[in-house]
Amino acid sequence: MPMDNAMEPRNGGEEPQTPHPAYTRSGPSSAKTEVDGSIAEFTAPGSVEVDDEETIYSLLANRIERTGPDTVIAARKTGPGRWDTITAGEFHRNVITSAKGLLALGIDKGDAVSIFSATRYEWGVLDFALAAIGAVAVPIYDTDSASQAQSIIADAEVKMIVVDNQERYERVESVSSSCPSLRHVLMFDSNALGALEGASIGVGDDELARRMDCVHADDCSTIVYTSGSTGAPKGVELTHRNFLSIVRAGYGCISQMLCEDHPRLLLFLPLAHCFARYIQYCSIGSDDGVVGYLPDTASLLPDLRSFRPTYLLGVPRVFEKVFNAASRKAGTGMAGRIFTKAAEAARAWASTIQDGKRPTARQIAEHLAYETCVYRSVRGALGPNIRYVACGGAPLSLDLAYFFAGIGLRMIQGYGLTETAAPFTVTRVDDNLIGTVGQPAPGNSVRISPTGEIQLRGENVFRGYHNLPAATAQAFTRDGWLKTGDLGSLDGEGRLTITGRKKDIIITAGGKNVSPVPLEQEIEKCPIVEHAVVVGDGRPFIGALITLDAPSLRQWLGTIHEPQTLTPEQSANLPQVRDLVQRYVDRANLEVSRAESVRKFVILSTTLSQGNGCLTPSLKVVRPRVNALFAPVINDELYAPRR
Repeated sequence: MPMDNAMEPRNGGEEPQTPHPAYTRSGPSSAKTEVDGSIAEFTAPGSVEVDDEETIYSLLANRIERTGPDTVIAARKTGPGRWDTITAGEFHRNVITSAKGLLALGIDKGDAVSIFSATRYEWGVLDFALAAIGAVAVPIYDTDSASQAQSIIADAEVKMIVVDNQERYERVESVSSSCPSLRHVLMFDSNALGALEGASIGVGDDELARRMDCVHADDCSTIVYTSGSTGAPKGVELTHRNFLSIVRAGYGCISQMLCEDHPRLLLFLPLAHCFARYIQYCSIGSDDGVVGYLPDTASLLPDLRSFRPTYLLGVPRVFEKVFNAASRKAGTGMAGRIFTKAAEAARAWASTIQDGKRPTARQIAEHLAYETCVYRSVRGALGPNIRYVACGGAPLSLDLAYFFAGIGLRMIQGYGLTETAAPFTVTRVDDNLIGTVGQPAPGNSVRISPTGEIQLRGENVFRGYHNLPAATAQAFTRDGWLKTGDLGSLDGEGRLTITGRKKDIIITAGGKNVSPVPLEQEIEKCPIVEHAVVVGDGRPFIGALITLDAPSLRQWLGTIHEPQTLTPEQSANLPQVRDLVQRYVDRANLEVSRAESVRKFVILSTTLSQGNGCLTPSLKVVRPRVNALFAPVINDELYAPRR
């Protein structure tokens, strides 16, 4: 998480200041209900207004009305270190001609149109064009298989699908015969926007205006299929109001990141995910935000340097990789030891500041020294102008949160679901308590049920699951609160802390309830571990499945004088590998009772990936799939009966 301005690295020997007091609210006090000394319910003061006639398209139209058509609004990569800038007027023209083209091809209000593509400029244009005419955008992750795409197309009755390249076109073609609703397939690489512009000639401005006037805030804008980490994917119906309310809340809650000092966003997470679409809408709707669309992260670090973003968004795995890459670059010699000490000092610095204490003279001296030789380099890897990073999608380990805060990189953390159009709570720049995911948006409410479940109520909560009335009813309490399935607590200021997931709770054969996430996070601190998945439901003890991180493993093997050509599979049974992993398992076990401790682990010969269904596109572990795929390992190795 980020810290306030006082926590940035200082130059010139200036003494760091203590942080601003906890966020001070104005206006009426928020609703609170105390239970056992902690808050059971919190409603953030204030409100966010959305007019009934507004749509997502209004974000673009209103920006042009405020600032004119000549401000730069977007950029797309045209070559190494080269970016083609697009003005608001150009972006708007592409949206209007695409909207007319959609109408010419028979796409009406309420019709479903899928975008099956990696993140790119054309994705953003088509998204706004669909919103303008009231069509329903149905994103498909670019990593989805043909059968997964077919399932979505059939369930949403998609009439048109736009893919980005030939490979995904062939995926659709292979299942098109079983998609009776599908009428058109276009391809961005074959100038899909140009085809829509050609078709647009037959639709006049008056006809477009008439169609746009028929679209309202409470109309469905999109159906987003959940990633399936806890079951079969369901189509989440989100309205224009759902997105507009949380975008406008973002302008108030984190305006420093979204609106101030010429914000630039490099967007590389999949736009099929609500998190990425939300931040795209925030950028397009601000006065001078610029969003850079990056379809391929193969050259991410050079792209960060050339685009010079002021903020980024990512899932925890992205920031784990940034930290691990910096650690690998430092190596295991003197530079490696300096990096390790610098990381420890950064965490201690952040902890000291958060506790409201002044750093000691020794801490100040170390901080200034490490700023020069370590911290500046780590921040610089994310671009020379980086000011903020936004992290969501899964819990970020406290160690990483303290590290990034300690090196002066403001990390905004939030919590939300597809069912809430991405964020529901978010830390503020001036109220950023590490370990929490902040407070809800103005007017929104969060409460903790008697069983510890987080429940939500607000303008950005979805209207229901597509074609699943029973599942929709089950998603809400009798008094209308969304049941998240996540476990958490609220502090005295209404900040939310995530403590686990109800469906992730493991109940051993002895009846012990075990939350796997804290154990997994501690084990995953091991420099050669990529994933740890704790198992043990209905079993006599807790076990863990471990996968190794190939790049980190190669470097580490050199330090123990083993061939760096060894694969993770070949390395799995090396005594040195098992000993290192065991040390981190032991550390995890120190924090729990013996009944909750990991008694045995197996290092898998394969990785968890989207390809084998063990990771969602947002890199969450799909526990049911892991348990099913590795059932032989679990049964025959972890829990083999004694002979």
